[in-house]
Amino acid sequence: MSQAELFRKLHEGPRVLVLPNAWDAASAALMADAGAKAVATSSAAVAWAHGHADGDVLPRAALLATIGEIARVVSVPLTADIEGGYTDDLPELANLIKAVAGAGAVGVNLEDGARSPDLHARKVAAARAAAPDLFINARIDVYLRGGEGDEALAETLKRAEAYREAGASGIFVPGPADEATIETLAREIALPLNVMGRAGVPTAERLQALGVRRLSSATAPFRLAYAALERAMGSYLQDGDASALAGLGQGLKDLNKRFQ
Repeated sequence: MSQAELFRKLHEGPRVLVLPNAWDAASAALMADAGAKAVATSSAAVAWAHGHADGDVLPRAALLATIGEIARVVSVPLTADIEGGYTDDLPELANLIKAVAGAGAVGVNLEDGARSPDLHARKVAAARAAAPDLFINARIDVYLRGGEGDEALAETLKRAEAYREAGASGIFVPGPADEATIETLAREIALPLNVMGRAGVPTAERLQALGVRRLSSATAPFRLAYAALERAMGSYLQDGDASALAGLGQGLKDLNKRFQ
């Protein structure tokens, strides 16, 4: 079975695909070695790791290099968050999609953000034509952009159907945390539903019962790692005591051996 076929099957159940989001080869290797069935990238985390803000500004060379570096060190399927595709030009997007697949990703997240749903549907269709076997997770940002209530639900469902018709493989709806909304989305959307893990979102077991097929960690692993670094570094720079740094680093596997 190919990596693309395996990744697609992971969305068919019976269990929710609990997907961690990496930002470089080392983070992805640790996630895969911990038992992740697949690994994703976080667009924000990759951008931050390269000194850029999130929001379609990451240089494509950095994106493709990151995908290639991760694909080289993990043996599980890799899906890449490519924001809005870094362009609204369809031929240019098609070229990027081919390059992303060529670098080793078997899936992508493609977000609509503030763009018109019609444009995003055309972008999904262009991505599908460029890579027929790619798992295209179409992200709908209605809730992330402040949508609420019945109006947000109706708009999300409308977009989900348009993106399905355009060739999406799955639908990602970040934002909702309440069970009633999540259950309605899972029931009404005719593709595997992906939700974003954050405070208040039900556990994977509960999400599975609600009909969700995929749970993403988003930027949480990056924030965890860098928050610890920020706190420890402040202490080290204040008094020059390296013991705090040494202590926090205990237990990390030998990455030099891991990458040989």
